[in-house]
Amino acid sequence: MNPVDPNCPCGTGKPLSQCCGHYHAGTPAPSAELLMRSRYTAYVLGLVDYLIATTLPAQQQALDRDAMAAWSAQSTWLGLHVEGSEVFGGKPEHAQVTFVARWHDEQGEHCHRECSAFVQVDRRWFFLDPTVPLKASRNDPCPCQGGQKFKKCCASFLSN
Repeated sequence: MNPVDPNCPCGTGKPLSQCCGHYHAGTPAPSAELLMRSRYTAYVLGLVDYLIATTLPAQQQALDRDAMAAWSAQSTWLGLHVEGSEVFGGKPEHAQVTFVARWHDEQGEHCHRECSAFVQVDRRWFFLDPTVPLKASRNDPCPCQGGQKFKKCCASFLSN
């Protein structure tokens, strides 16, 4: 491994500068899977501002920045495995990425499997955080500002 440009933590085997580093520097991730990989890498590197900026803007104010920073800093990140990615057409476009993330902290080693949802707004992908409620009823305009009612847009990606 090149200490000047280490392999990207997201698991692609590419150098960080040729992988998630582009997205951390401001280039929009071209797919939901690449955004998810870059978010994992942001946790590894402690890039909390990036994690917030890549969450749906309507949810950003409700994120617990201190908790995100603490989890990032207090964990030793052990790896990411992407199981699959599915894109759903429509306006706006949505996607789901299923992955397994592994880390170690003071409680031991952990393995978390998740199917995360994403929405593309103005050619940028955003994470739809299921832990942050959106202040929208079913017939309100969707908070992603994709031009549809909430029930026809992001609502189904945020409910279990």
